Amino acid sequence: MTFLTLVVALVVALDQATKALVLVYFPLHTVKEIIPGFFNLVHARNTGAAFSILAGAPSFWRQAFFVAVTILIVVMILLAYRKLKSDDVWNRWGYALIVGGALGNLVDRVRLGSVVDFLDVYVGAYHWPAFNVADSAISVGAVMLLISLIRGK
Repeated sequence: MTFLTLVVALVVALDQATKALVLVYFPLHTVKEIIPGFFNLVHARNTGAAFSILAGAPSFWRQAFFVAVTILIVVMILLAYRKLKSDDVWNRWGYALIVGGALGNLVDRVRLGSVVDFLDVYVGAYHWPAFNVADSAISVGAVMLLISLIRGK
């Protein structure tokens, strides 16, 4: 599990380091335009899941739900990871990125009660929901697994 541990640790470290910079240098709701019409750095908090799902639910139940679901998903992925062949590098990367991202956001939920988001991609008035390094790792890992599934691997 050395590969898995290394990738997960790198994703969590990069995620937490970038979020720490945001917490220190960007007051909540700050927006800094980087590429006009396309990309901003922001400081947003997401108490829900992707696209703020369940953000309005009572805090205790929302937190308990997200922590439990994250732990369940991580355990399921780790069990699936153990069944991969050592030469299945593509799927090993996919699983490792998802676990790293999930744990990176879990650290925020446990520590802060919400997830720090800071990457804001948009075209004109159309904004993708703000996201972070952990979200990116989860998305890239999921796409890798989807491609593998489509390719029949």
